[in-house]
Amino acid sequence: MPDSYQIPALVLTALLLPAFGYLYRRFQDTRTLLWVLGFLFAMVRMLLHYSLGPWPAFDATRPWAAAASQTSIQVSSALFLASLSPLRLRVGSFRILCVIPFAIPLVVYSILFEGIFRGVSPNGPTFLVFPALGLLTIVVALLWGSASGPSRALPLWVGLPASAVLGSLGLWICLRLGAGWSLTYVECACHFMTALMLIFVFRRFSPGMVLSVLGFAAWSLTILEATPWFVPDSAPDTILIRFLVMGKVVAAMGMILLALEDQLALNGAAQARDRRARQEMEAYTNLILSRRRVEDFDHQGAEICQAVIEHSRFAQAALLLQSTGRFRLAGAAGLDPAIVKALDSLAARLPVAEFLAPGSAPAAADACETVSLDLNPWLAPGDDLKRLRFTHALAVPMASRAGTEGALLLSGLRFPDLPLHADDLLPVEMLTARLQSVRSQTIMLEKLIDSEKFAGLGQLAGNVTQQLNNPLTVILGYASLLEQNPELDSQERRGVETILSEARRRRSTLESLNRISRSHGDLLAAVSVAELLTDLDELHRSDFLHRSIDLRLNVAPALPRVRCHPHQLRQALLHCLQFAIDAVENYSPDPTLSGAEERTIRLEATAEGNHVQILVAHSGSCFPNPERAFDPFVPVQVAGETAGLGLSLCATILRDNNGRASAINLEPHGAAIILELQAA
Repeated sequence: MPDSYQIPALVLTALLLPAFGYLYRRFQDTRTLLWVLGFLFAMVRMLLHYSLGPWPAFDATRPWAAAASQTSIQVSSALFLASLSPLRLRVGSFRILCVIPFAIPLVVYSILFEGIFRGVSPNGPTFLVFPALGLLTIVVALLWGSASGPSRALPLWVGLPASAVLGSLGLWICLRLGAGWSLTYVECACHFMTALMLIFVFRRFSPGMVLSVLGFAAWSLTILEATPWFVPDSAPDTILIRFLVMGKVVAAMGMILLALEDQLALNGAAQARDRRARQEMEAYTNLILSRRRVEDFDHQGAEICQAVIEHSRFAQAALLLQSTGRFRLAGAAGLDPAIVKALDSLAARLPVAEFLAPGSAPAAADACETVSLDLNPWLAPGDDLKRLRFTHALAVPMASRAGTEGALLLSGLRFPDLPLHADDLLPVEMLTARLQSVRSQTIMLEKLIDSEKFAGLGQLAGNVTQQLNNPLTVILGYASLLEQNPELDSQERRGVETILSEARRRRSTLESLNRISRSHGDLLAAVSVAELLTDLDELHRSDFLHRSIDLRLNVAPALPRVRCHPHQLRQALLHCLQFAIDAVENYSPDPTLSGAEERTIRLEATAEGNHVQILVAHSGSCFPNPERAFDPFVPVQVAGETAGLGLSLCATILRDNNGRASAINLEPHGAAIILELQAA
């Protein structure tokens, strides 16, 4: 009898395949691709297996076409399973999809039975090949049902028993009804499991879900033809066949609707994330950040973290900021006080140069700057963070051109069942970028205010020098006259000598202040390096003593003057001294090195030919790249961006004064900056 009843199903399935193809091309979804391939193999099965009008069905005279037909339907049913449960099995060092070892025995079974044995079960020991292949398939199905992973379709209590029961029944059919009906049963069992997986994977009541489940459930009833109630060409058999044909079409239509529903759900979720991101960014925009002093800005850390946990997907936040060459916890919200205290201790141990360096941690999501940070490398033995189970967090770096200036740590993800997208992290990343920008502007504004204060202080120093110089001259004059009086006794003479000594010392101090406050304009002048270094030593000696740093001054005799702008050269030397101070204070000495505990800065001046060299050496950290020490966009040592910009400005000053600046590392530790100027 012709199988013309299959033609409508074949035509409808063929018409639906382009729709599947368009959905895959539009959304690039692997599951949709597997559905396309599954129905394509199902069409091949219908074309090869049934007698459609003038095309006769394949019989025993064409066994390999029958084998291709049976292989197509087995592969088709396996692809539907793989689309819903793409779990993998570990084989040695490889992980392969479970569907591959599951389908291979079925393909071999189909080729042997339909191609080699021409659809007739062999007798004797040869028949045992088919139960063996079936048993192998059952083992893989059990491993598949018990495999764990984020793509698990069925819970363990459903997948494992279902695989065991259906597999055992298939093995019984192979032994009782023959190898042919066993293949039909496997096809039906796969379709039944597909219907079951659809319920657990999508977990919703929708038209696509209902049609897909009903279609695969109807498709799985083919095995009923092996029962005595459905005799070929009988009325029940005709009804069953029509039911099966309709099931294939309904399954295809249901899966198309499922794909569309998934994309609608994804679009809706994206719109919801976009709306939430806009609201979150508006909330962050309302934050009023202090721009007067860096300390005032840093004190807002707790307020910033509180805003983050109120408007983002994260219930816990902490802000780390860098100051004076080390990190500290500026604020936290949503965290246990014990975790806050432990984080504060951890922040001081974080390496400034290596923390959140590019490529040091994996990204938290695609196309985002937030990284997944593992805190274990910096935990000390017995650290409270390990006991409190706070060893991982998401970190949004506050990156500048000189390095990492801080980080916003995030944890306690709300709605953990929903995947984390870049849209969820974009608002906090923009907030962090704003924090970095405002903090950098605040630092620069503070420096500008300080420079204005110093300028006013210089004018005040000049006025004070002029006002004090006149009475000091009178004191020196009268004290000199008293010293020449022969009638003074020894005690009176010692008093006069004391007056003269202290007055001369005050005059030396006033002369140094006068040189500092004097405006030199833009004209080059012949500057005495010896006087300049002596003035710096005298004026800043107390600062070095307060910091417990030994300042050593060594100026070569008969040092020639240099031709430069005096104020600019003084500024360059101050930048070098400040950098040396930061390097010494932030240096962690290696106890195995001799002299590692020394805290010294050397100021030396020598002459070579028609050049004068000024050496500013310190016992702190070495330069990572001495040749790039004066590059403003490369972090130098541990002093951070301030020192790096200072050294860059120092090099610019030297170039403007026909000189040059260079940097070297000293052995076994320490570094030096060499300023070379032309002699006048």
